Amino acid sequence: MQTYLRGRHLITAQEWSKEEIETVLDVAFDLKRKRALGKPHSLLRDKVLAMLFFFSSTRTRASFEAGMAQLGGHAAFIESETTQIAHGDTPKEIGEIFGRYFDGIAIRHCDWKIGNRYIREVAAASRAPVFNMQCDIYHPFQALADLMTIFEKKGDPRGQTLTVSWAYAASYQKPISVPQSLILLMSRFGMNVRLAHPPEYRLMPDILEQARENSRRSGGSFEILDDMDAGFKNADMVYPKSWGCLLTTEDSNESANIGRTYQSWITDDRRMGLAKKDAVYMHCLPADRNIEVTDGVIDGPQSVVYDEAENRLHVQKAVMALTMR
Repeated sequence: MQTYLRGRHLITAQEWSKEEIETVLDVAFDLKRKRALGKPHSLLRDKVLAMLFFFSSTRTRASFEAGMAQLGGHAAFIESETTQIAHGDTPKEIGEIFGRYFDGIAIRHCDWKIGNRYIREVAAASRAPVFNMQCDIYHPFQALADLMTIFEKKGDPRGQTLTVSWAYAASYQKPISVPQSLILLMSRFGMNVRLAHPPEYRLMPDILEQARENSRRSGGSFEILDDMDAGFKNADMVYPKSWGCLLTTEDSNESANIGRTYQSWITDDRRMGLAKKDAVYMHCLPADRNIEVTDGVIDGPQSVVYDEAENRLHVQKAVMALTMR
């Protein structure tokens, strides 16, 4: 266990050691038990978290705000378009000033080629820890919640197969941050990680190379497939979700046209039947129902999506308790 994480930024879990991540999970499980038993755990009394949003949110805002209240502190919701951030406040100024007003700064900024850079510029100027609530490259808290859920549902993940697959969605060109954070984190825990996607939906080359190296070090494996059925075959865990073809085109109309050619990439009962009988279906939510996944799967007995959503609360509380003291 790593006992000193005070003041640490969390922009990507890849920048934390495996021991530090295991510490987060250990604390998250402890806080989850305390929550279940109704035991107070006001570890951050009188602490205040700034939550700065450039991108809409449901679970992220709700879980961070609830988590700070349960830890005895307060979370301040700050929306970029209704503040001077939209009219000239620079990342350095936000880091310098918010780092003095608040005990932690959480930011969600998913604009392609902008979000991660913005968060890092704030972190460079802040005396308080900065947390990435999702950017264009990473979504570390979602991946941590997913890892916690895997430990709960499947036990020791070493040697088990996780398929991270693209899925069709008719809504917007979603960020690539979830699949990238998944392959980075799960490859560090000895899993056999499969990444399945059509050729236009590739991820960032340096992220892929880091995942390969993580797998080599952990004793797992990492492979890329272009067939959804092949990805599902004999998998222990399947995580099919939509993401944009941002490395192919940044034009939303062209992206939509490309996506429509892959409408068969949907998770249904037939595809779940290709995985192991005790396989679990995972998703970060929200999902495009009956387009990305059928109701029968997402609401079915193999789905663990609501446990994942709950675990967002616990891993976020763990990170805040460890870094904001």
